[in-house]
Amino acid sequence: MTERKQASDYPQELLDIFHEYQHGEISRRAFLDRAAKFAVGGLAMAQALLPRYAQAQTISFTDTRIKASYVTYPSPGGNSGTMRGYLVQPSVQGPRPAVLVIHENRGLNPYIEDVARRAAVEGFVALAPDGLFPAGGYPGNDDDGRNLQSNLDQAKLRTDMLNSARFLKSHKLANGKLGVTGFCWGGGTTNYLAVAMGADLHAAVPFYGAAAETASVPKIKAPILAQLAESDERINSMYPAYEQALKAANVRYEIHTYPGTQHGFHNNSTPRYDEAAAKLAWDRTIAFFKKNLA
Repeated sequence: MTERKQASDYPQELLDIFHEYQHGEISRRAFLDRAAKFAVGGLAMAQALLPRYAQAQTISFTDTRIKASYVTYPSPGGNSGTMRGYLVQPSVQGPRPAVLVIHENRGLNPYIEDVARRAAVEGFVALAPDGLFPAGGYPGNDDDGRNLQSNLDQAKLRTDMLNSARFLKSHKLANGKLGVTGFCWGGGTTNYLAVAMGADLHAAVPFYGAAAETASVPKIKAPILAQLAESDERINSMYPAYEQALKAANVRYEIHTYPGTQHGFHNNSTPRYDEAAAKLAWDRTIAFFKKNLA
């Protein structure tokens, strides 16, 4: 088996080009073309940065500790009025604290489904909504998924996530305590939900997500655990003002920045993944949820 590469094996300039591609600023073709001109072997390195979802599975969908299914539910005011999500529950009986897992900017891909299973084996009932359901669902590849998501009405997409949170909180499997975590676009949406839900949300863990508008921070009642990458200038530049607003509003919060990491360091389907930082960040996430959703 070929040894798996890590972010440190790549030039930062190439990682920056990949970041542009991941956020829809350039096309896949432009990404590969620019990478090919970067250096000898640049195209091969660029192709190795693309997701490998077989590597991302850490909890099998047949794991006996969990039960998983796809569910549909109403979403008034959303992109189609109906949503679909991946619901994973622990095999143990009884209502459980709930965690909403929000995907990146390309829909409910296998990595995010695996994160929902990871939450379930820790004792939470988890729901990973597919924001692309109104457009036909995650299409099986991130390029098409990214295009589909960018073409949705973004305000209605956020409404779909808000409705997903409310659906999960009131689900018969849940005990009424709700946490939210999300990655990239999902991280920004986690901060948004902290504002939108107020006291109805009990814990929020955004991973490298856009900060909430500072004027809206006083609406936040849930404790915040923000997980940031060191090399993520656009996102990190938002956090000094966000932190100041959280302090002023007396919101309980923690902000952790992981040295040597790139945006997306938790996503174990690409070489931006940093195993040590991802494990520490996830351990902190689970401990935070267990503390605040008990």
